[in-house]
Amino acid sequence: MARFAFYGDDFTGSVDALLQFRRTGLDGVLVTSPEALARAGDADVVGIAGIARSLPTAELESEVGPAFEALLALQPAVLQYKACSTADSSPEVGSLGRVIEIGRALVGTAPVPVLLAQPDFGRYTTFSHHFAADRGEVYRLDRQPTMANHPVTPATESDLRRHLAAQTTLRVEGIHWPGYADEATLAAALAPTRDDVDVLVLDALTDAHLSQVSTTFRPPNPLSTTFRPPTRFMLGSGGLTRALGLGVGAPALDGGRNVVESGVVVLSGSASALTWRQVQAAVAAGFDAVDLFDDGGTEQVVDLASRGRPVIAYSARPDSPRTATSAEIEERLAAIGTTTLQRRPDTRLVVCGGDTSGNVLRRLGVDSLRIVSNPWGIVSLCRAEGTAEHLRGGIEIALKGGQMGHENLFDDIRSGTPLP
Repeated sequence: MARFAFYGDDFTGSVDALLQFRRTGLDGVLVTSPEALARAGDADVVGIAGIARSLPTAELESEVGPAFEALLALQPAVLQYKACSTADSSPEVGSLGRVIEIGRALVGTAPVPVLLAQPDFGRYTTFSHHFAADRGEVYRLDRQPTMANHPVTPATESDLRRHLAAQTTLRVEGIHWPGYADEATLAAALAPTRDDVDVLVLDALTDAHLSQVSTTFRPPNPLSTTFRPPTRFMLGSGGLTRALGLGVGAPALDGGRNVVESGVVVLSGSASALTWRQVQAAVAAGFDAVDLFDDGGTEQVVDLASRGRPVIAYSARPDSPRTATSAEIEERLAAIGTTTLQRRPDTRLVVCGGDTSGNVLRRLGVDSLRIVSNPWGIVSLCRAEGTAEHLRGGIEIALKGGQMGHENLFDDIRSGTPLP
């Protein structure tokens, strides 16, 4: 049994969910497939890191359905579909509406709470309209520079009710923050017995709002022999994850160990402007940066890494958009990672790209992840394990989505320097 279970729609978001639970004192393990659950061991929280965000909507059920079924076998109080805090989705790709339909078919028809706000990451929802920060300024979602120009799922609507309604025929309503102060009213609005609505979009502007929401989601003790209520299905960002953890009220995660033992290799499949700024900052700090598709680029990265040099393999830059397929990028990055680990098992890897990272880890043979420490804000240091020879004993790895991390992140990962 687990108190909570979740499926993450990409790997970096899945690690964020694991982090939010750890920050509230809950032990967790993240696996890379339903089959790997058998090797996960006991934990308060069990998650499956997936790739649903990048899939055509017609393929979602074959990816998400088996994961939900495997997690439900753990009898969690809550099964969460961990979605990106910028609501990345459309009717055609990664449809959150379709995911909710799949979840309700398996878990039951109780209204599905949807909380996509994540205040500590600059994501806010008020009166069902969603906002996201970019370089210190907060924008309405459909005007946020990154999301308004997203290459796959550009944001065209800030009202999450309308955003979801375009992806499903389910009845969607909102619950707004002025009503949170009355705990009884909020609990009634979120009651699983309601039959007049199917999806409930929740506001949150502050951690206090998450705490207020958490009072309605307190799960029973997993060791209790008394009646356990049916699993509740929910959809949300790391903000929802934090709200669930706050409802338990366990001790918080400490800083932990973060000093690097060997070299650092950054494997970047991210095309975001922030990642490119991070690459440039790292080069200024002494990293080598190699274009993944230069002649001999793969061999050059492996050679530098084998000599303990900090090196970045990148697949795109803002002034030269990538033309290679995702599969080509992932294959080359995974090959670099595998060869490097075979030669220097103590190398610390950094994998960049919300969609890329999951497929790279799967190609590396990673079965499970546990958070070691959280020295860099929303980016954590993890211990990754698998049955492949180069993973036995575990490796250190950090995963970074396109919009995650500060500009000196890569050099701080190399030096073990935490954020102030």
